[in-house]
Amino acid sequence: MGQIELKGVTKRFGDAEVIPPLDLQINDGEFVVFVGPSGCGKSTLLRLIAGLEDVSGGEIQIDGRNATAERPAQRGLAMVFQSYALYPHMSVRKNIAFPLKMAKMSQREIDAKVDNAAKVLNLSSYLDRRPGQLSGGQRQRVAIGRAIVRSPKAFLFDEPLSNLDAALRVNMRLEISELHNTLKTTMIYVTHDQVEAMTMADKIVVLQAGRIEQVGSPLDLYRHPKNRFVAGFIGSPKMNFIGGAEAAKYDAHEIGIRPEHIDVGTTGAWQGRVTVSEHLGSDTYLHVQTDYGIINVRADGEVALHHGDTVWLTPNAACIHRFDQSGNTL
Repeated sequence: MGQIELKGVTKRFGDAEVIPPLDLQINDGEFVVFVGPSGCGKSTLLRLIAGLEDVSGGEIQIDGRNATAERPAQRGLAMVFQSYALYPHMSVRKNIAFPLKMAKMSQREIDAKVDNAAKVLNLSSYLDRRPGQLSGGQRQRVAIGRAIVRSPKAFLFDEPLSNLDAALRVNMRLEISELHNTLKTTMIYVTHDQVEAMTMADKIVVLQAGRIEQVGSPLDLYRHPKNRFVAGFIGSPKMNFIGGAEAAKYDAHEIGIRPEHIDVGTTGAWQGRVTVSEHLGSDTYLHVQTDYGIINVRADGEVALHHGDTVWLTPNAACIHRFDQSGNTL
């Protein structure tokens, strides 16, 4: 089991309240991603769950048990940090086995668990190497292996891919998702990268200034953002926002339209001039200067438009998001 529930959890550093009272339910076996801009409190929240930070108020329950005052080792959770934190003088096998050695487990049990984790993570042929002989992605897999052997109730990942290059990030993202499908264990994953959140999560928790803005599936947040902040944070490229008289036509203070929901043609609703054209093969990203500011458009990769070209843009009316003066969705 790996059900985690936060009830009125609060965190203060001195007089500064970085996490106001917060409630959250994480179900057994879910892959939950905490996402938000830098400083939004997502890593602090993860550390509160892990027991690495003391809560200032509220209660943390793990499988129905009040774990608020328990030490990290008592909670049955395994944390994977941004830095691999491997012992450079030890082999991969010894690094993975280290927490089991500390738990005074028998050598036979240790060997069985290490071999099983290595098989799951495709590390079997690297067990006798040292971390310095591995790539960044392999070192991260060793750190995950060290967590797997503990058979935790839940895995806690704190931006584990931040130190990897773009290609390795994609590969590791797929490997962690596959690992979740194999182990069926609860995973809580912190990232500032909304693409990681959208592609990996069963449930996304969007945070801002320590508050939960919205919780839901990736597609639910994409299609039905609760407010302007969520609408602007989820989706890549980001949503376009337009105010003034154009928004008033839709009885809104401001409207939002995603780049992929705008058609480009020789006639349309908004006239503009292409300032930048990014041809990426399957897609072309256009940055178009209009009377409403720069509007970003995601077009077909075969679109032959370049800097200085005049275009007409037509938003898909069914995909327009409406916001009131407070930024809430209408």
